[in-house]
Amino acid sequence: MNEMNLMPFTVENIIDRTEQIPEGIQLMKAPEVWEEGKRGKGVVVAVLDTGCQIDHPDLQDRIIGGRNFTTDDNSDPENFTDYNGHGTHVAGTIAAVENGQGVVGMAPQVGLLILKVLDSSGSGGYENLISAIDYALAWQGPEGQKVRILSMSLGGPADNQELHDAIIRAIRSGVLVVCAAGNTGQVEKQFPGGYNEVVGVGAVDLEKKLAEFSTMNKEIDVVAPGVNIVSTYPDSRYAVLSGTSMATPHVAGAAALIINQCEKDFERTLTEAEIYAQLCKRTSALGYKKIKEGNGFLDLTVGYQIILNPLAAIDQCKQEVAAG
Repeated sequence: MNEMNLMPFTVENIIDRTEQIPEGIQLMKAPEVWEEGKRGKGVVVAVLDTGCQIDHPDLQDRIIGGRNFTTDDNSDPENFTDYNGHGTHVAGTIAAVENGQGVVGMAPQVGLLILKVLDSSGSGGYENLISAIDYALAWQGPEGQKVRILSMSLGGPADNQELHDAIIRAIRSGVLVVCAAGNTGQVEKQFPGGYNEVVGVGAVDLEKKLAEFSTMNKEIDVVAPGVNIVSTYPDSRYAVLSGTSMATPHVAGAAALIINQCEKDFERTLTEAEIYAQLCKRTSALGYKKIKEGNGFLDLTVGYQIILNPLAAIDQCKQEVAAG
């Protein structure tokens, strides 16, 4: 079976200390919907990556489970320590807590299930990923929680049928699958990001300009911040990284907020298709071709405010008509 790897990414800087809500989180307007989205509380995101520093001060209260699918630590399934840094960074963008120090994630009260599918070098067989997906679908938390979102900032060039089947199983189970598009800067597909069933994520910079490395194809669904992204890093530090790997957890965290928003409004559990539709509602076109930006940039105040304030939407339409 083919091997998959971390998509090439850039470590811009490593920081010992910081205190901030990262610019990418602010650009996507996450703080504006934290109250309505309950900061992601009760939603579980499975992060399939290189593991995580489980005692990082910004993450230790958010991790509710994990498993190792690699040969690291003699294949000990209970040891999902991150020796690479990538997985810890991704986890922080999704869920870093509000603790008055460090960084804050998109959904700072979400639960994280850490599934280590890539080893210290950032490599792993497709069988690791398939096993982890099935594990996530069967997993149940201490309070009966189920995984609602899979976040995968990884990929390979091969279209693997067994992997595709696993993705389809996740979708049919009601789980939203969020995947990085790739960092080749070319028109091509990396998998699993190239599958139609997943949410394919491209990257823009902090000025909403398309990142030159962002892979393009017809399966791109949204774009999110992926350049100079600060987040958690091993040894209880922080780092600034760039790549579609960094854009993907922004979308996964956003989905957790959307689930809480909408399930409160509709008073029922949303299907995977409904979550995806609500995600797309919250996008703004940037003016690029669809193979570059898909539906556009994910802004959590777009669309949802119309749902909350229908009279305001009607007034806005009247004003636009009056203005010609």
